[in-house]
Amino acid sequence: MTETSTRRLIDELRAVIADAEALVAPFAPAETEAGTPSEGRAEETLRRARAGLEQLEAQLGEGAKKLAEDAEDYIREYPWPAVGIAAAVGICIGLLLNRR
Repeated sequence: MTETSTRRLIDELRAVIADAEALVAPFAPAETEAGTPSEGRAEETLRRARAGLEQLEAQLGEGAKKLAEDAEDYIREYPWPAVGIAAAVGICIGLLLNRR
């Protein structure tokens, strides 16, 4: 899964959670008799989904940062193979685009 598609998926999940919260909000009373906010099952599920999504986003950010650091270290340690790989990828992309 690419970073762009992962970012799009996270954005869509945020939108779904926001929509679900908007649907649940009118049905939940503002306060219970004890004066504490009421906690419905749907609200709790949405809260956990939002927390899980934030945790996933943080993990993906850390993973992307680690991957970029590893790639940079590899290129610094082995510059010529990196140039060769980049040239090969460029040639392949050029051939694929030329076919059209």
